[in-house]
Amino acid sequence: MPDAALAKASAQIVAAGKGVPVIKAFFDAPTFTVTYVVHDPETRRAAVIDSVLTYDPASGRTSADAAEPVLAYVREQGLTVDWHLETHAHADHLSAAPFLQKVLGGRIAIGAHICEVQKAFGALFNAGPDFARDGSDFDQLWADGDSFSIGTLSVTVLHVPGHTPACVAYVIGDAVFVGDTMFMPDYGTARADFPGGDARTLFRSLRRILELPPETRLFLCHDYLPEGRDHYVWETTVAEQRRANVHAHDGVTEDEFVAMREARDHTLAVPRLILPSVQVNMRAGHLPPAEDNGVVYLKIPVNQL
Repeated sequence: MPDAALAKASAQIVAAGKGVPVIKAFFDAPTFTVTYVVHDPETRRAAVIDSVLTYDPASGRTSADAAEPVLAYVREQGLTVDWHLETHAHADHLSAAPFLQKVLGGRIAIGAHICEVQKAFGALFNAGPDFARDGSDFDQLWADGDSFSIGTLSVTVLHVPGHTPACVAYVIGDAVFVGDTMFMPDYGTARADFPGGDARTLFRSLRRILELPPETRLFLCHDYLPEGRDHYVWETTVAEQRRANVHAHDGVTEDEFVAMREARDHTLAVPRLILPSVQVNMRAGHLPPAEDNGVVYLKIPVNQL
């Protein structure tokens, strides 16, 4: 059946013209994460996508070291931040959205399927009845095909599950922010073995994104420096991914991808920060409530992952 959301996103990309919006990337080397500030040059309204709060697991300390350059850029450019957009509940870094929201304003948003993630990990962390599993920690939940604006820029949301159930891609002007769904062509695609993940679903999400116009700019959430490359990059195009993605280029079948992805995932280590990250990010980046001694604790479930 026709994919109305994808058709809307494609039409938006064609209408936007090349090079709109303005995009500034910030790379956090300890977590290999790229945060983006995206703004409308006409109105100077902006969104921050996939921000990072620095966390030291040895000491349990958080800091705004990774978020401060984002904050400085927004101020220097005279931008008004309307949105703090999450592509999914990250397993490799804590979100800085609440920190940035407190300083800059704006609303925190994620895909509506975050409720599935909250239910799975709420149980893992024994979060108790005070932890809402209905997405209400976030200011906005997006469904597939939802539209909103950043100034005069049109935005279309695409639900692209597989890595997690809640993954979304944001189509902003002529650019798409794909989260962890895919990486640079020489590195491939995201793992699909987290709770609620599924390799077959991921393949279909990948192919959906790759049906967008070939000139579409794709902005990735991570880069991991595969062998043979000595510099980090995070921008590519639909055409380049279709031609050269080592896991999902044109011609790779769904069954071939699933066999590869499942075999590869069995060899991957658990992400270093998954336990602190998910229990914070499922709360829209807010830390768990303090206990009766006034101290906030992050739980480490033993022998569960």
